[in-house]
Amino acid sequence: MLFDPRIFVEALLSSALLKGALITIALSIVVQLASLVLCLPVALGLSTRRRYRWPLRAYQWIFRSAPLVLVLLFIWNGLPQIFPALRSDWFNPFLAAAIAMTLVGIAYNAEIMRAALLSVHKGQAEAAAALGLRRGQAFFLVVLPQAFRVALPSLMNEFITLLKSTSLAYTISLREMMTVTQLSISASFRFTEWYAAALVYYLVMVSILTMIQASVEHRMSVAYARRTNSTSTSTVKARAAATA
Repeated sequence: MLFDPRIFVEALLSSALLKGALITIALSIVVQLASLVLCLPVALGLSTRRRYRWPLRAYQWIFRSAPLVLVLLFIWNGLPQIFPALRSDWFNPFLAAAIAMTLVGIAYNAEIMRAALLSVHKGQAEAAAALGLRRGQAFFLVVLPQAFRVALPSLMNEFITLLKSTSLAYTISLREMMTVTQLSISASFRFTEWYAAALVYYLVMVSILTMIQASVEHRMSVAYARRTNSTSTSTVKARAAATA
């Protein structure tokens, strides 16, 4: 059977594939936001808290070593065996996939943020303290924005990888884009058309993320350059006034 453009267009415009793509996007956003928020305490513990370092390293070792599909299957099939409360209807494939992928995402994003936090010179926090900022204020207003600028490219790459990794959620029956594609193929036996349609969706989503990444990086670089120039100008003026 040759490639049929009509079937390809029907697959591309099908409501089932569109719903699957929306579930893929929603799952990716939920996981990325959750892992970003929760990776910060882990990153701080790894870089500053010696007594928490070994447990956190063990957490990273486990979830960076285990295949994502294994974590998905354990959360979906294994946890209800240990905790009977999870056998209820509220524990659905979307929630199980979000938990599994967040656990893995925290392990990777924490290492990215740890390296980014260490890249910020200690003098930044000391200067903020000299200006009267408290420790928490110095971290969130001075250190974290600079670390985030350094970590942004790696975090966006992880987000793109996460978007593609959601296809593994078909193993726990989540009706994301690849699950819909496989079900449609099993009913029609039109492999090329449906795989091509799924590919188009992935290309569009990853391209949009890449453009967002480039735009955010440009804006942050411009803002950082302006702030640096402003600080340098103020320092020169202060030195000139002191000399005079």
